[in-house]
Amino acid sequence: MANTKESNETAQRAELHRKIWAIADNVRGAVDGWDFKQYILGILFYRFISENMTEFFNKAEHEAGDLKFNYADISDEEAKEDFRAGTVEDKGFFILPSQLFENVVKTARTNENLNTDLANIFKAIEASAVGFESEDDIKGLFEDVDTTSNRLGGTVAEKNTRLADILTGISEINFGSFQHNDIDAFGDAYEYLISNYASNAGKSGGEFFTPQTVSKLLARLVMEGKDSINKVYDPTCGSGSLLLQMKKQFEEHIIDEGFFGQEINMTNFNLARMNMFLHNVNYNNFSIKRGDTLLNPLHNDEKPFDAIVSNPPYSIKWIGDGDPTLINDERFAPAGKLAPKSYADYAFIMHSLSYLSSKGRAAIVCFPGI
Repeated sequence: MANTKESNETAQRAELHRKIWAIADNVRGAVDGWDFKQYILGILFYRFISENMTEFFNKAEHEAGDLKFNYADISDEEAKEDFRAGTVEDKGFFILPSQLFENVVKTARTNENLNTDLANIFKAIEASAVGFESEDDIKGLFEDVDTTSNRLGGTVAEKNTRLADILTGISEINFGSFQHNDIDAFGDAYEYLISNYASNAGKSGGEFFTPQTVSKLLARLVMEGKDSINKVYDPTCGSGSLLLQMKKQFEEHIIDEGFFGQEINMTNFNLARMNMFLHNVNYNNFSIKRGDTLLNPLHNDEKPFDAIVSNPPYSIKWIGDGDPTLINDERFAPAGKLAPKSYADYAFIMHSLSYLSSKGRAAIVCFPGI
């Protein structure tokens, strides 16, 4: 049985990867692949949250006996009246039927306002969380998916054609139903695209993505011999692949309090948050913050962590002893001296060690010779 499931997974994954890369490549045209990835990833994410929300409402209505109900078919007015209350607390955001991916894609080819409609939909999804606990997890998620950008074309018509191509391409990928997928299809497609874009663009040092073989090893190392951990942390989380590998390798109940990460790069910060949702980690189970981990750590109140996985940037410059007060920082003080200005590697290691619980374990990828 396991073998059948594994071969299904492999086949599903290969098919998914082939299709999604073909779309990404065909639609791109003259746009640099690395710049273009935001559109493919952002619209893939938009499809995911639309289907996730539709499924959420449909399941409840079907269980209540209305087997014909489909959230995508009702009016926005009915949705506001009957479905809005409580949804943002549960899901972290709200999408009206007219704003759903499947309804936008139907008229994408003929909609002369497609690029501005999408921009408004993305703003509305983010705005739906304002004032709620999920606000920080949703804010700015679509910031990099600028549908009015000249990168998509010089005229509105060109922009719309390219956006319609992306929407249609992504709509034609068969991810299967949420319940019956052997693979975490959306999340998998996402990670595949990020890693492919990174390697094609020659992005160095794993800034965006740690290869799965490495992230699996780190996950196994920190969990070896443990039945459960309080939470997992990555101080330089990139697009979140190390944190999510912890979820993939171990059943839900093993990680009690969720996933925590910090990231300095805005694009990666947005990708990491999208990636959490795509892997069905709800907003109340993760905390991804944006900032400089060495100078402005943002998870002091959540430490200590039983598990830390990290692939910090190799030998980057930092202020080091240019700021003499840092030697008094409880993270760096135990070493008695600061990491040199041109190699911050040890500062990242000291940061992680100070965030570990007494029974915790950290697995950190470092450059040879450190």
